[in-house]
Amino acid sequence: MSQLRGGRWPVKFKAIDQAYVGDGINPATGRACKLHECVECGEQFPKGQMQADHIDPVVPLDGKWGETTEWLGINFNELLPRLYCELDKLQPLCKGCHKTKSAEERKIRQQHKNKKEN
Repeated sequence: MSQLRGGRWPVKFKAIDQAYVGDGINPATGRACKLHECVECGEQFPKGQMQADHIDPVVPLDGKWGETTEWLGINFNELLPRLYCELDKLQPLCKGCHKTKSAEERKIRQQHKNKKEN
């Protein structure tokens, strides 16, 4: 799974490029940079502080994949289109907002898993 996620999908970079708002100064280095706006918090960040987030999570929040395989318990016919999606399924988030959103999604998945086990 990590190998699939690590792939260089050009659409991810387009999502971040579309968040470009103008030139500015990188607060960490004091050097000129291109600033991009996070759709969650509305703040501006250098491109290196931005990430492309899947609006619909790659792993379903309820953990249900439909038909699964015995290998990893994942339906790859469902996974791959979710992972390598089109531009309209991605949003540019700063690293902080992306981390928060991902943590919330993991929490929801864990709650579904706990309900299933009980």
